[in-house]
Amino acid sequence: MAFTVRTRSSTSRARTGTLHLAHGEVQTPAFVPLATKGTVKTLEPRDVVALGYELILGNTFHLLLAPGPELVAEIGGLHEFMRWERPIITDSGGFQVFSMGHGGVADEIKGRRGRPGGDHGSGSILAIDEEGVRFRSYLDGGERFLSPEGSMSVQAALGSDIALVFDECTPFHVSREYTERSMERTHRWLERCLRWHADHGPAGQVVYGIVQGGVEHDLRLLSAACVASSASEGIAIGGSLGREKAQMHEVVDWTTAELERLAPDRPRHLLGIGDVDDLIVGVELGIDTFDCAIPTRLGRHGVALVPDPSTGWRADLAKGRWRTATEPIQEGCRCPACAGGFTRAYLHYLLRAGELTALRLVTLHNLWFIARLMEDLRAAVDAGRLSEVAAALRAGAAPGAVPADR
Repeated sequence: MAFTVRTRSSTSRARTGTLHLAHGEVQTPAFVPLATKGTVKTLEPRDVVALGYELILGNTFHLLLAPGPELVAEIGGLHEFMRWERPIITDSGGFQVFSMGHGGVADEIKGRRGRPGGDHGSGSILAIDEEGVRFRSYLDGGERFLSPEGSMSVQAALGSDIALVFDECTPFHVSREYTERSMERTHRWLERCLRWHADHGPAGQVVYGIVQGGVEHDLRLLSAACVASSASEGIAIGGSLGREKAQMHEVVDWTTAELERLAPDRPRHLLGIGDVDDLIVGVELGIDTFDCAIPTRLGRHGVALVPDPSTGWRADLAKGRWRTATEPIQEGCRCPACAGGFTRAYLHYLLRAGELTALRLVTLHNLWFIARLMEDLRAAVDAGRLSEVAAALRAGAAPGAVPADR
């Protein structure tokens, strides 16, 4: 089995467990840092291991365009190429279908649209049809094509431990009719991915199906049932989950409730979600793994994660108020930045000076913060104290400072 459950909460759908993968085990629930282009930005693999992470995510779309799956396979696969010895999950490229065709998440929330046929600086989608997706590369403007079989072939060449099936990630603003047609096509693509993988996939590579359906309750349940009835060994939840957090939580709630009924022993991954409050809710709703750019992207913009819900758990160290601040990012934190004695004033200075060291230090802190948060949540589920620990974290308790066993 790819996944075993250790503890189930008596008050929610939360559970702890272990993913058993070709390159090692992963304790869940877990956060998965992004190694989009074969690296967790500003860090090397030894840093990521030292922070406590057991699984990272590589981006099929970007690695297809450069350096190309053939080169990665020739060098020994993505693990050898980037010198990461632990498990890797690769996405399918489906999210890039969404972002090129409709704009990114920020574009969607702000009412902007993608630019079909736009210049190759940002890439553009040319067509989505039954066979796959034709698009223009953001690197050189060349026309490329990606199909379900092609996506699985790239992921096989990369040699990831978990491969995601090819899907179209539909946005919030499209019609119900478009969402339903897209979901049905994603279901057909699911079967094509599974057939290709059964015939050609590498031994030991686990395949996750993806639940779509937008914010439509009946479509989410239908999609969950379709993926649960398939041969996929794990299940991801994708697509637009709503305009606001409350709606997102509701959509995840619908989906995990149905998956708990239909596939209670298969692992569940929530795609692209990583805010502190969303991680807590996701664990309560029965999510096993999460991936998101938030901790590393914030770090590269000088924004640190801190135990302060009133600020969205964020402190912008580039702001002038920190110019003379002698405290670390977080008192009592044992991350390399805080334990190393680097002050907010120093980090502020580095950020204003454009020094890359600041981006690395804040990224280290942010990933440490999230790793300790997930440790707290795992321990709380095992101890039967999730509701108490979750309440403390939501109230501003620092991750790593909330005992789960008292």
